[in-house]
Amino acid sequence: MTTSIMPGCESFSSTGSSHGVLVLHGFTGNPQSMRPLAEALANAGFTVELPRLPGHGTTVEDMMTTTWADWSSAAEAAYESLAGRCEKVAIVGLSMGGALTAYVGQRHDVDALVFINPIVKPAPDEDRAAIQLFIDAGVLVDVSIGSDIKKEGPKEASYDATPLACALSLMNGLDDVYAHLNSLNAPTLLFTSREDHVVTDPINGDLLMSSVAAPIERVWLENSYHVATLDNDAAFLEATTIAFLTRTLDA
Repeated sequence: MTTSIMPGCESFSSTGSSHGVLVLHGFTGNPQSMRPLAEALANAGFTVELPRLPGHGTTVEDMMTTTWADWSSAAEAAYESLAGRCEKVAIVGLSMGGALTAYVGQRHDVDALVFINPIVKPAPDEDRAAIQLFIDAGVLVDVSIGSDIKKEGPKEASYDATPLACALSLMNGLDDVYAHLNSLNAPTLLFTSREDHVVTDPINGDLLMSSVAAPIERVWLENSYHVATLDNDAAFLEATTIAFLTRTLDA
């Protein structure tokens, strides 16, 4: 399906040094939520790619034609393109973008990983069965999970509904990510918001802390909800990410 991209939701690309950073947005979101971080990385001199994942940043109906296979393939292709142009590459991902960060990191020799409120823990079978029952009954969308931001003013340009078949596809895709978490072996920075109304279970971060086979640092965000890249801690998150990637990729 070909659909117009929502204003401000386009992909972002910037050519800088031989050190590249792939930036990945979340489920039902789009590059708008990650654009300030991507621009901060570009201003710091990195080569940056922030792709718009298939079905995102257009319409819910468009997204309903896509699955985890489409999103993970697009993320991997973006990484391979960046790796072909850069000596070292890091990946930064928010929410489902965190799951995709792990997915690509499990398959490639990535130089650094940054997770922002990631989801990596599969949903229970009963939750998936319940979603399937809704789909079978003709209920195709649920309420929106977007724009979980504590700060007054900023809004995430996410969809106003959640396509259930896509949510189920994400849940199924997480099975493979979860099964191979211990294959992640790049230096890792993990941001976790104290209060998150989307990825509500901090065990997602706990799993990374106990699984990554490389140095990993966890930073707690005290004044942001799920979309921390647009929230009160955004400037701190940007500075901390830039410092970590500069230190790690220059090593």
